[in-house]
Amino acid sequence: MSSTVERAFQAALYDTADATLDTGASLLAADPAVDAELARRGAEFVAALWRRGWQPADVARIVRRDLDGVHTRVLASLIRAQSADDRPRGPRWSAQFEELDEPTAEPSPRADRFSHATTVLELYRLLLRLPTLEPLQERQPGLGSGRPSDSRMLTRIRALLAKAEATGFPQEAEALTAKAQELMARHSVDEALLDAQAPDPDAPGACRIGVEPPYEQAKAVLLDAVADANHCRAVWNEPFAFATVVGFEADLAVVELLYTSLLVQAQSAMAKAEAAQRAGGRRRTKSFRQSFLAAYAHRIGARLGEIAAAAGTQVTDDLLPVLASREVAVTAATDRMFPETVSTRLRGITDEAGWTEGAEAADRARMQSRPRLP
Repeated sequence: MSSTVERAFQAALYDTADATLDTGASLLAADPAVDAELARRGAEFVAALWRRGWQPADVARIVRRDLDGVHTRVLASLIRAQSADDRPRGPRWSAQFEELDEPTAEPSPRADRFSHATTVLELYRLLLRLPTLEPLQERQPGLGSGRPSDSRMLTRIRALLAKAEATGFPQEAEALTAKAQELMARHSVDEALLDAQAPDPDAPGACRIGVEPPYEQAKAVLLDAVADANHCRAVWNEPFAFATVVGFEADLAVVELLYTSLLVQAQSAMAKAEAAQRAGGRRRTKSFRQSFLAAYAHRIGARLGEIAAAAGTQVTDDLLPVLASREVAVTAATDRMFPETVSTRLRGITDEAGWTEGAEAADRARMQSRPRLP
């Protein structure tokens, strides 16, 4: 049985050719007795990813981007199976675990064994090729961190925004954006910003926030501006569609919530601006959207800088050393995690109307004050 799995892996996992994939899938499909071993090996691949610094949301994001929905469901099955042998993780991890797609342990009635084996091998190929990431300091239960309910809602909002950005139908985009806004209002994100838990006084932590196509450069600029204004540092990993944000726990919660809120507002404003453009006889263009979001991010950064500067003038003398020490701690932690970083420049900013509309939308955006430092 295990020899069949080994032969299939040798044929399919270490080569990118479709022919080798077919060979491996044929071997597995012909031997139903290998199914348990195949799943066990997949759980081992998942455990190896955790040791290499990956987290459930990171892997799911890459699988969704590079493969299909059936692969994400198989991945969810593997992660859930592996969790039985895993050590306890923090609340952020638990929230990511709960947001996994519905698992698929067996082929569906519409999928033959060969198709299912092909899906599994395609997934395993991807998992084996993922490199080591910077490990994140994990918060154990009870040590203070973002609430899982917040993270779950953020995931739902981001999913709606991703669909709104991907659709080619303006009415559908506006409907999806409206639903995202409804979720934001129902969840009272502004109140959550003021309700962030007190930070760990000992050391900063880190979290990863998805920064996905399209227009990922402008989104990364926006996230960087939000992080900087809240005493955090953001480092963007473009190939794997996320940014790592380093900071104290309460600040991380604020960054995640405020970034999502501003992204919702940007999407809503962009949909309205595009409707006005269409009414004036102009077609919606990629350059308009790219320029809109770039201007929005640039102007939001300026506004947040003004707010931070104004707040700095109100800081009492006894808090200045605390703020300075936190700044040093965050910078040192970022340098340890990312000793080598490079800067990048925004590309494709060519639409004047998009830039103007985006800057005006940023001026209208609502931003709540960050929680006061205890």
